[in-house]
Amino acid sequence: MSAWIDTLMVALMLANLALLCSSRLRMLVRVVAVQGLVLGILPVLAEDGNVTVRMALLVVASIGLRGVVFPILLLRTLRQANVRREVEPYVGYTLSMLFGVVAFGASLWIDSRLPLTGQAFSSLAVPVAIFTMLVGLFLIISRKKAVSQVLGYLVLENGIYILGVSLVLEVPLLVELGVLLDAFVAVFVMGIATYHISREFDHIDVDQLDSLKG
Repeated sequence: MSAWIDTLMVALMLANLALLCSSRLRMLVRVVAVQGLVLGILPVLAEDGNVTVRMALLVVASIGLRGVVFPILLLRTLRQANVRREVEPYVGYTLSMLFGVVAFGASLWIDSRLPLTGQAFSSLAVPVAIFTMLVGLFLIISRKKAVSQVLGYLVLENGIYILGVSLVLEVPLLVELGVLLDAFVAVFVMGIATYHISREFDHIDVDQLDSLKG
């Protein structure tokens, strides 16, 4: 199983790089959906295929929300707002890719310095988790489109999930489902906010919101 997990970790790393270098919002939503599907099967691989009722519930909830529900909500928002691309981000795509390379190197360095009490199921799990969180934060602060920032939030949550699954498999199911519910509520609220932004301003660029006056 370790070879499969390492392969999935590499796939997640490449997905993060794809999020940094593409301007096509629909493709970005699909990449995040693929991340959600991968994260859904991680607990099964981490336990060498020993599926329990608790794990089955977690897998179904994770794949259902991250891989299906969130992408459907975001794609619907894109259709309603009639936007396809992130044309002029705060940080260009070449610099974004450079950030990705530097961030992954920094993630490897941080992993080598962390005094972790648990043993991850893969040597790549912790650096990929840190890298995913850094990419999520970067998307939030470097993109103008509200949908891109929502995707950044989801990627950040994905990184936290990878770290949690890789180190603390005994976390109660209620806590894990609570995190998923928090992410669902956040995406739902942000989707509504994005829709209203597009209806009032004919775009979903958040850089114009600072010009509003009470």
